[in-house]
Amino acid sequence: MSDQHTLGARFTIERPGFRLGDEFRMQGQRFAITGPSGSGKTTLLRLIAGLEPLADARVRFRSETWHDSLTETFVAPWQRGVGYVAQDALLMPTLTVEQNLRLSPRAINDEPLVEALGVRRLLSRSVRLLSGGERQRVALARALLSRPRLLLLDEPFSALDRSARGEIAAELAAFCARTETPLVIVSHDDRDVSRLADETWEIGRWQS
Repeated sequence: MSDQHTLGARFTIERPGFRLGDEFRMQGQRFAITGPSGSGKTTLLRLIAGLEPLADARVRFRSETWHDSLTETFVAPWQRGVGYVAQDALLMPTLTVEQNLRLSPRAINDEPLVEALGVRRLLSRSVRLLSGGERQRVALARALLSRPRLLLLDEPFSALDRSARGEIAAELAAFCARTETPLVIVSHDDRDVSRLADETWEIGRWQS
């Protein structure tokens, strides 16, 4: 796998009764992973984030090897500098929105970004009181404020209405362009993919 690629992975992921083997290379800065439900898209994002340590895989980011089962190389998730936005947001429910945004040791104070994502009015609220769309906004803000080296998004707009999806996608694209942050998105929505990705790769189906 060449060092010239932004991100590359070769992997075999197994579950009881299932096995997925595939390979991809991300050439540019914004990459979409598509495929039917159950094809392994979320599992692949987890592999890149370092949350599938037992997978038979090789994952490289730029010139770094993050995971290589042959050489027993494994870089821990917190050492990869990845901003990972999962489908369920993964916020700390006992904390306020502002406390959630400051959880990352790399967190920065970026008021324009908080404003652009529509999060400022939510700062003092408990996460338990947020709607699904508000939780997704907060999760996105937290990932961006952590100054990620790579941004992984798993259906990040599923709880947002159409107008909000377009606005947030535009903010994400501008952030990635301004900071030169590579982005990988998983989405079933072709419009989300066309707004954010300049490369698209369809993952293979799970096979028994």
